[in-house]
Amino acid sequence: MESEVDMNLNRIKQTLADINQYGALDHGVTRLAYSEAEQSATKHFIRLCKEAGMSVRSDAAGNVIARREGLNPNLPAVACGSHLDTVISGGKYDGTLGVIAGLEVVRSLNDQGIQTLHPIEIIAFACEESSRFGVATIGSKAMAGVVKKELIESLNDMEGITLREAMAGCQLDMDRIHLAAQSKSTYKAFFELHIEQGPLLESMKKTIGLVHSIAAPTRLKVVVQGKASHSGTTPMDLRQDALLGMAQLALEVERLAKSEAACGTVATVGCCEIKPGAMNVIADRAELKIDIRSSSSTSKDRVLAGIIGYFEILKKDRGLTCSWELLCKEEPVELDTNVAASLEQTCTTLGIPYHKMLSGAGHDAMNMAKLCPTGLIFIPCKDGVSHHPEEHASLKDIEVGILVLQEEIMKWAVAKQQDRMGRIS
Repeated sequence: MESEVDMNLNRIKQTLADINQYGALDHGVTRLAYSEAEQSATKHFIRLCKEAGMSVRSDAAGNVIARREGLNPNLPAVACGSHLDTVISGGKYDGTLGVIAGLEVVRSLNDQGIQTLHPIEIIAFACEESSRFGVATIGSKAMAGVVKKELIESLNDMEGITLREAMAGCQLDMDRIHLAAQSKSTYKAFFELHIEQGPLLESMKKTIGLVHSIAAPTRLKVVVQGKASHSGTTPMDLRQDALLGMAQLALEVERLAKSEAACGTVATVGCCEIKPGAMNVIADRAELKIDIRSSSSTSKDRVLAGIIGYFEILKKDRGLTCSWELLCKEEPVELDTNVAASLEQTCTTLGIPYHKMLSGAGHDAMNMAKLCPTGLIFIPCKDGVSHHPEEHASLKDIEVGILVLQEEIMKWAVAKQQDRMGRIS
């Protein structure tokens, strides 16, 4: 494979390092949505885009859109991108790589004197991760016009800061978030380059994963209510221990997910909080958040129904009451078959080994697929590790991923070569 991308590995490496200085900790990177660290990284990205000759704008959700004008500005843009926010103590590649990859494509086209008929846009989506507010892909949901204000209105983080307050701190008004919505005529296509976040590509020795469908999450918050009492004076058979009820429920979540293994369904209890939280007091209240994922909506619904049904068992066996709130219920997404065929053709032409696969993780691409033909490209990550400080992708695999992305963008945006006289052909 011969490409100008080969000459820019140091630039890619340096750009990754520069972005990841924001939110860097002794143990990983923490760049939560709408935080000071995330906004600083976003401002740095904006500076880099302007240096590459792009115009930059932000929308009402906080998405940042950098635009390289096309020879015909009136044509729909070909877009790519991902996100700059991270989980708590996350890695350096999840999301960030996809944003930087789009910038590197534009830089490479600039280096080669290649213009395109269609404009090219790079999107850094806001609040892709659910780590801060419990709901994912808020920015791309807003852009696709599917954000539900009633579901995000009451969201708050672990410090009690509401999403509305966090947005206001970034000069954004939640009441205007609907203005981020784009029409289906805005984009000709969208591409997202991302690390796999799993071990399949590495184990199969494949360089590229071409995603045909994306699993979607159903998420809920459950409150188990018991009765606080003295740990030394309350007999074991007279207790209403919310912590033990929560533990029993967590095991039931695991059992229900395993019963749906044939559908590839998984479920996780990702966070919990116990009150009053004293060693000598039986727990009065337990709050937990549950994440159910599958490419089958029916399978997810069966797990959800099983969880809700189990509340009656906790009431009967332990005298506990359970209340629950649905945080999100999203539908699995099938990606565009024409884009998939185009990506396969590109990989075949370039001699790059690829694998067609499902994504168990959600991505901004799943929302952009509601707006335009969309492709999701994976590259391997070491040992399948992600959302962790040890998350890693090799520069060689990054290079190949950017090459595939560049070829697709040139194809869909209709690349035009400029000769030494400045003429476009």
